[in-house]
Amino acid sequence: MENWFTIDTIDPDTAILSEYRHWEETHCYLLTGTERALLIDTGLGICDISQPVRALTDKPVTAVATHIHWDHVGGHKYYPDFCAHEAELDWLDGAFPLSRETIREMVLDRCDPPEDFRVEDYEMFQGVPTRVLRDGDILDLGGRRLEVLHTPGHSPGHMCFWEAERGYLFTGDLVYKDVLFAYYPSTDPEAYLQSLERVASLPVRRVFPAHHDLEIHPEILIRMRDAFRSLKAQGLLHHGGGQFDYGDFGIWI
Repeated sequence: MENWFTIDTIDPDTAILSEYRHWEETHCYLLTGTERALLIDTGLGICDISQPVRALTDKPVTAVATHIHWDHVGGHKYYPDFCAHEAELDWLDGAFPLSRETIREMVLDRCDPPEDFRVEDYEMFQGVPTRVLRDGDILDLGGRRLEVLHTPGHSPGHMCFWEAERGYLFTGDLVYKDVLFAYYPSTDPEAYLQSLERVASLPVRRVFPAHHDLEIHPEILIRMRDAFRSLKAQGLLHHGGGQFDYGDFGIWI
């Protein structure tokens, strides 16, 4: 795999598998319980994520994507046992709003792929989940429980995963250090604010984003919420509202 995945350890039963050779620097999280493991996001699918996962755990693995975008479900093809939110099931069945050609361009954009990678063979994952998730559902790994938080805004079925016992919040594309995208037709800036209101109210001890800098602290949840609140107060929280820079993050609506 030519060192495609970079592995970092959060604690003895939580690991990060990162794709730093693509500009989006996607992070996938492997959480292991006493009975099974959960893989939150599976990356671009350029290389086989199941190989490093097998080296990290011998437990059965269920995959779940924070949302059904190509850079989060690419490795789902290695995991027939996967979950998805009810609001994005159609995206797993041919109704994704971008063309195959556009997706391929975005996969190859600013990427250092393996020599044997052929972008013309790249297909966005399609499939039927073994479990359909809704807000408030619990994922029980044995000794570890995560609550599903439906956090739309970046996409209709976007989910964060909240592990209250450890104070871990896995935020997907809702929260990360870079430009937050809420300008696509499938995004909803008003819903984005409501989702930030929700996660900012949690007693979070550690934030785990899906992209870019892993040195990210819970206070950013408050700052992002306040930035969206300010845009709403100014009448700018709508598509076409503009691009805004807040230092360590930005907002494009």
